[in-house]
Amino acid sequence: MTAEEFWKRFLRETGRGEETSCSEVFAFAEGETASWLAELTLAGRKRATTSCYEAYRAEGEALPQRGELSVVTDGKGEPKCVIETTEVTVLPFGEVTWALCSREGEDECIETWRETHRRIFTEEGRQLGYDFTDETRVVFEDFRVIWRGEENPYRE
Repeated sequence: MTAEEFWKRFLRETGRGEETSCSEVFAFAEGETASWLAELTLAGRKRATTSCYEAYRAEGEALPQRGELSVVTDGKGEPKCVIETTEVTVLPFGEVTWALCSREGEDECIETWRETHRRIFTEEGRQLGYDFTDETRVVFEDFRVIWRGEENPYRE
C-alpha cells in the first residue's frame, strides 16, 4: 500500500475530512534501522525523536509543530502508522537529559544516546555545511501513535 493510500484510509476510517493534512511521510532512519524504529514506535517504546535544528535551517524546512500528523514508514517505505506531534522542545545538545532521550526508546543510557546522535549529527553537519557541537541546538519531538493501519485500525 502506498503512503497516499494509507493516508486516505486513515482519513476515511477515522472520520477526518480530506482537508486534514499530512505533515510528512518519513522513516526514522534507513533500511533495517528504520524498520526496527518503526516497530519500536508500534510497540509504544519509541515516543520521541531528535533532529538537529541546523538541518532545518540548512534545508529551509519549518520546525515540527504540536498537532501535526505524519505517516511513519519502515525501511522499505511501507507505511506503518500515523503519529501526532504532542510537544516540540528546542535545546542545546549538551542539555538533553535522560528523561528526554529515554522516550526515544532506542538506548539503555544517555551515553549511548549521545554517542549515536553525536555521530549522526556530525556527519549530517558535514553534508549540510555546519559544525556540530554540544552547544548546537536540537529539536526534540514527542509524539503519539494515533492510527496503526492493518494491525489495529483505529486507536487514540
